Amino acid sequence: MENSAQILEEPKETINNNNSNNHKKLNNNNQRKLTLLPLIFLIHFQASGGPFGEEPAVKAAGPLFAILGFLIFPFIWSIPQALLTAELATAFPGNGGYIIWASHAFGPFWGFLMGSWKFSSGVINNASYPILCIDYLKLLFPVFTSGLPRFLAISSATFILSFLNYTSLTIFGYTTVALGTISLMPFLVMAVASIPKIKPHRWISLGQPGMKRDWNVYFNTLFWNLNYWDNVSIIAGEVVQPQKTFPKALLSAGILTCLAYVISLMSTIGSLESNQESWDNGFLAEAAGLIVGKWLKIWIEIGVVVSAIGVFEAQLSTSSFQLLGMADTGFLPRCFQLRSKWFDTPWVGILVSSLMTYAVSFLGFTNIISVANFLYGLGMLLEFSSFIWLRWKHPLLMRPFKVPMGLIGSVVMCLVPTGILIYVMAIVSEVVYLVCASLTLAGIVGYFLMSFCKSKRWLEFNKIEDETHEQIESTSEDEGTVLVSW
Repeated sequence: MENSAQILEEPKETINNNNSNNHKKLNNNNQRKLTLLPLIFLIHFQASGGPFGEEPAVKAAGPLFAILGFLIFPFIWSIPQALLTAELATAFPGNGGYIIWASHAFGPFWGFLMGSWKFSSGVINNASYPILCIDYLKLLFPVFTSGLPRFLAISSATFILSFLNYTSLTIFGYTTVALGTISLMPFLVMAVASIPKIKPHRWISLGQPGMKRDWNVYFNTLFWNLNYWDNVSIIAGEVVQPQKTFPKALLSAGILTCLAYVISLMSTIGSLESNQESWDNGFLAEAAGLIVGKWLKIWIEIGVVVSAIGVFEAQLSTSSFQLLGMADTGFLPRCFQLRSKWFDTPWVGILVSSLMTYAVSFLGFTNIISVANFLYGLGMLLEFSSFIWLRWKHPLLMRPFKVPMGLIGSVVMCLVPTGILIYVMAIVSEVVYLVCASLTLAGIVGYFLMSFCKSKRWLEFNKIEDETHEQIESTSEDEGTVLVSW
């Protein structure tokens, strides 16, 4: 019997070929790998992009509940996501992320459906950011309020940002770090300037007397602002030493994101005697003008646009690399593996993702967000299930980072965010249910269509997904055999 740390044996020819291919890829693409600092800000933009959008929580439930929400919600929602992502992304450090996890847990059908849900959620959600950019720019340039100028502005923003993604400047370089710094700095300035004006008793205010609390808006606001921690797992294959880099980046990005929310909220509430009804999107910019001056208000408005750019780029990179990962693992045809010879970016994935984002960018902000959240929720329910199943079925799977709790603890960790998901998904409109059911059906049809094309050899597919799935199923845990990471 082999030692419990023994690696699952593979044919020498396969190992040599894999080592040769990996060596060539490392030599060719090493300069395009994500290092720690850019990855931190990429995760920050995936999950947040800054404290913009937290204002409705105050209007919906009052200052105290808003502050408590942004203090507590990360522990019961964001941290479980981040821990799950760190464990599974380091166990399977290849492009594909949650698609690989679901496939290994429940089979290729569920892996494809996971990819369908998350991809649809990503491209639909990304359509909101050019709209958000233009909505803030219209405060400075009213011509963008409606009509042809608004149409041209949204169209131009979508395609210019997509081209930036193609050039890789906003994926692998320090452009993401610069965008994050520009968008966060004005809030740091406002927080420091507000210190002499802070009155702590304002933090424990329950809101205006007689003001009805809207818990639906409150929880949706928290959900929207502290989401998508798992998205970066899709580009695990583009990260330098992912087993070491991912846990550090997720921890750092989590601290950065939560501090940005809490500090901006507490400094604004504590230093201003504001009307609860005035806490709509954009109020933080108004508050900056009252606390410091008009110049900081303008800086924050610019910061919102910069933040929206960063979030768009981060999510477009996720969507495009997801298609590449699905091609790597045999779910989609090989054409989705094509990369630009100049920038090494997955240009087919960027093109498809950008066109789909543009197609839904005129549906309206509220509808876009509702559909994106529901599809994301479906994917997260499957993701939590995959995490628990792999813990139970394959406890000896090599996990360079492991959530420090056993199977029962892992189940408990996932129960609270699962309850939050079910609640948020239960309060949407019938139109959202219909759209999401249609997209789910399209994903199911897509799986069987790809399988049919593969069987008829009409398109070229990789066989990696099938081979690796067979490997994990053949892992003998009774003999203590441990599977090689992806």
